[in-house]
Amino acid sequence: MGTTEPNLEKFFEEKKRVRNPLVPIGALLTAGVLTAGLISFKQGNSHLGQMLMRARVVAQGATVALMVHHADIYVTSLRLRMVKCLE
Repeated sequence: MGTTEPNLEKFFEEKKRVRNPLVPIGALLTAGVLTAGLISFKQGNSHLGQMLMRARVVAQGATVALMVHHADIYVTSLRLRMVKCLE
């Protein structure tokens, strides 16, 4: 375990994760729309509640799409950096 190549040690010393500020914003937006929809259902406004639930699905889908896209970008950059370190 302690016999890691020097190039790989330098590679893994770098930042291990890159943050995407849009994902937490999307999660908060999803939670906010969900809360508003539940409150509206509780108050008896089912039409507005249904519209908010549909908006929640869209916000949730966009958040998941952002996470998948960001993971793809991260893995691609990780592979490129690894190739550079091994050269």
